[in-house]
Amino acid sequence: MMLKDSVAIVTGSGRGIGQAIALELATAGVKVVVNYAGRSDKAEETVELIRAAGGESVAVQADVSQQADVDRLIRTTLEQFGKIDILVNNAGITRDTLLLRMKEADWDEVMATNLKGVFLCTKAVSKGMLKQRSGAIVNISSVVGLSGNAGQANYAAAKAGIIGFTKSVAKEFASRGIRVNAVAPGYILTDMTGTLPEGMQTDILRGIPLGRIGRPEDVACVVRFLVSPEASYMTGQTLSVDGGMEM
Repeated sequence: MMLKDSVAIVTGSGRGIGQAIALELATAGVKVVVNYAGRSDKAEETVELIRAAGGESVAVQADVSQQADVDRLIRTTLEQFGKIDILVNNAGITRDTLLLRMKEADWDEVMATNLKGVFLCTKAVSKGMLKQRSGAIVNISSVVGLSGNAGQANYAAAKAGIIGFTKSVAKEFASRGIRVNAVAPGYILTDMTGTLPEGMQTDILRGIPLGRIGRPEDVACVVRFLVSPEASYMTGQTLSVDGGMEM
């Protein structure tokens, strides 16, 4: 319970990796704001799981690509819990297709949520963190941001951008006690990946040295470590949680 009474915002935490992160932080004593864009039922499900385990949580709807929504997310969190100690930028979408078929909207939508959203949320929480001279931010990138992937030029570009953003902000904030790190998940079994054809999943599995598909909890545990005092001498890092894929 080293993180007891800390307050965290986890974007896109109604399901999948985000939900697992929210639950993991809650078990460490963190008060969690569950952010969602559209699925209020999933967000409330996450909140109820946290409360059932004795934790504190609230769901807040906000599109992280919109400044007004992000401002409301921060304002609601402060009204509810009085401070923000942790931000996990997890919200993300895909619009996969080959580059020659990719529409401008496919590019813009992915960039807006996956990269601009990280910028807006990080900037919004930074004011309070700078004032209190403490804070931990974790940005969820992807193995695709390190190695690229056919049919995901937009997604890969956004996730690679997150890594550069993480390093730059880490250098800006370090002197004020704020740590900024990234996690690059590999193939993790979620609603998003679970719909892939079985043959494609088999091909992916062949490229994972550890020989298994990742679980959301595998990522969540690493995030919990990064925001904890155990990682107090780590900033500007990108940790791959991919079973060895990128290796």
